[in-house]
This record gives sequence, structure tokens and C-alpha cells, in this order.
Amino acid sequence: MEFIPDFGGFAFTLIAFIAALSIIVAIHEYGHYIVGRWSGIHAEVFSLGFGPVLFSRVDRRGTKWQVAALPFGGYVKFLGDSDAASGKDAAAIDALDVDERRRSMHGAPLWARAATVAAGPVFNFILSIAIFASVLMIAGRPVEAPIVGTPAALPAEMVTLDEGDRILSIEGEPVETLADVYTVARALEPTPTVGYIVERGGDEVAVTASFPLLPIVQSVTPQSAAIAAGIEEGDVIQAIDGVAVHAFSQLREAVDASAGDPLDLTVWRAGNTLDITLSPRRTDLPLADGGFETRWLIGITGGLIFDPVTERVGPGSALMAGAEQTIFVIRSSLSGLWHMITGAISSCNLQGPIGIAETSGAAASQGLDDFIWFIAVLSTAVGLLNLFPIPVLDGGHLVFHAYEAVAGKPPSDKALRIFMTAGLTLLLSLMLFALTNDLFCP
Repeated sequence: MEFIPDFGGFAFTLIAFIAALSIIVAIHEYGHYIVGRWSGIHAEVFSLGFGPVLFSRVDRRGTKWQVAALPFGGYVKFLGDSDAASGKDAAAIDALDVDERRRSMHGAPLWARAATVAAGPVFNFILSIAIFASVLMIAGRPVEAPIVGTPAALPAEMVTLDEGDRILSIEGEPVETLADVYTVARALEPTPTVGYIVERGGDEVAVTASFPLLPIVQSVTPQSAAIAAGIEEGDVIQAIDGVAVHAFSQLREAVDASAGDPLDLTVWRAGNTLDITLSPRRTDLPLADGGFETRWLIGITGGLIFDPVTERVGPGSALMAGAEQTIFVIRSSLSGLWHMITGAISSCNLQGPIGIAETSGAAASQGLDDFIWFIAVLSTAVGLLNLFPIPVLDGGHLVFHAYEAVAGKPPSDKALRIFMTAGLTLLLSLMLFALTNDLFCP
């Protein structure tokens, strides 16, 4: 009976991981398939998963669509391929006539092969941009004016503002935009309450309410100390080691000063008070300039005592923002990899399948919106990984195609076999290293 809760958590994590991976793999492989089809290359098999086939059907074009028992990847096998990694089946290709050879992956023109290979990662990036843009269009973005949308749920002794209030000043400091609210709040000495001048119902009203930037949990980072301790969105942290806190900055200072030692938090949640103990974790954070900052963190972000009024975002602006977010994930990933190689940050930042699965489960446990956002981030990472110039990956095949474009002929079959073996060895070594991180890194 004691094992059942752990098994339930494991099953939920596994299901979330399989769901996220299946979506990403399906989009990736569909990119290969559809661009190959447009380029005149025939796909013999489109498989979601590996191993024994659970379900399959053959479409009118002769492509076998199947779902296999091991849902940890997928592949498209084109005419002339010897395996799922698009190895060359020389005997099968030699048996094809001229027209059929043109429909094979290895007999098609160079442009068709290169486009088909590149399409997988490109479709991953398209998926990411589409998700980021859709989330922004659905949620909207805060208007520039400092207008209260939905007041936060707070303990009885804390006071928030009214819906529709437009903040004019805080403690005598003028406020014109939502950004000014943050700027003024960060400069204030933390106190239980502060004075506001707000426009309410057409009148200017002086009110007293809680500190603007409370230690209220706006979001929780997967695989963080906070999520491991059971911290949830909407929680309000009232005290640290028995000392009352009134601003998120006080929480941040206490976490920084802890150097990883346990902190006893008093947390308010929907009318109940909880005592939670957690230990901050040393974390490498990406910076906007491409560098990294190492800090002690518990894995939460703070928020205002209200949700701002939002405005609708048009498709064009949303797509632009989605592209910018995807580029940020790519830049951060490449920067992180470089900093790990040079030793500037810990190699424990490289996660393997267990770490990714745990992150999937943690994101799913926080709600559908967080899980969908995680899928977008992971899709970007998968697309980027596949572009690395490692044989057996799409990037390795693109390197071979670039060589063919320059030399006028593809690498020899013997050279390809050597490169593919070396690439597979390197990839498996990288996966083993990442798995080791999952098992032994703190």
C-alpha cells in the first residue's frame, strides 16, 4: 500500500513524458515525410515508436503508417533506406529502375534529399513558434497602463486593490506605466502596507494596501526545491525561519544567504497555513547577453498583488514573439552547452531521459498551459539537437549533403559506414553521460 502513491507519481510522469515526446516526434517525422513527398521521395514506413507493431495501415500512396510498442521515438523509412537512420540499401537501390530510383532517398536530387532531411528540425521549430504564439494570443499581454485586472487571493490580514483601479502613485512616487510599478516597488523598503493613490470610478482615492511585490508564488519551476517541497502557484509565503516577510525581495535575500541550508517557510494557501521546509539549490541561470549566473534558488517567481489587465495580441505580433522565444531557447541551449564544455557551469545541467521525464511530469502537474509550454521548449531542444553535425542525426546528413555539393559526389559507402558508426558511438556516449547526470547529480 505504501508503494501505490509512488507508483501513481511514476505512472503520471511516464505518461506525461510519452505524451510530450510522441507529439514532438510525430511533428518531426511528419516534416521529413511531407517534404519528402513534395520532393518526389517515397516513404515506405512512417512509424511512431519502435519495436513490435501494435497498429498499422497502408494508405493509397503505399506508405505504411504504424504505431509500435516502444513509444520513445519514431522514424520515416524511405525507399532505398536500409534502416531507420536512412542508411543506404545498395542492393535494393541497384534493383530499381531509373524512375523508381528517383523516388528513393538515395537516388533523388541533392536538393530534394537536403530539404527532406532539414524538414524535421524545421517542423520542430515551427511547432514551438506556433505554441508560443498561441499561448500569447489566448492569454493576451498586460496593457501598458497600471490597471488592476484580477486582485490576488491573499490572507485576511493582507489588503489588495480593487478590480479596475488605475495606480497613479505608490508612496508618493508617480506611476504612469505597469513597468513603473515594478521599478517603484523594488526601490521601496519592505513594509506590511504602503500608500497608493488610485483612480477609482473617476475619482482619485488614497488607499492603503499590501506591498506591491509580495512573496506570492506566480509560477513554480519543474525539478526545483519548491516543487519537490510541494509549493504551489498562488501560495503566499508569510515567514522564513519564523521571521515575517512582506516583499519578494526579502525571500530572495534569505535564499541567497542560505547557501543551500534548509529554510523553514510559513505558507498561506487558500485559507490554510502550512509549514514547509526546503533547501535552496545551486542553479545556473541563462542571462540575456548569453552568459550564465550561478545563484541559490528555490524555483519560484513572484508576482504583484494583482493580475494586470491584458489586451489581445494579433497573429502577426504573436508569431513574432513566438519566434523570438524560440530563438531565445536556442541561444540559451547553445550557450549552456558551451559553458559546460569550458567548465564555466556544471555539466549536471545536461539532462537525460529521466530528467526530461521528471520535468514533463512536473510541468503536467501544474496544469495544461505549463505542460504545453514545456512541449514547445522541448520541441525546440529536439530540433536543435538534430541539427548537430553528428552522423546518424539530421545535421550529420546535411554535412554529407554539403560535402556532395562541393565535391560533386557523395562520400563513399565505406566512409559513410565509418562515420555513421562513429556518430552512433558518440551519440550513445552522450546519452549515457546524460543518464549518469540524472542518476547522480544533486
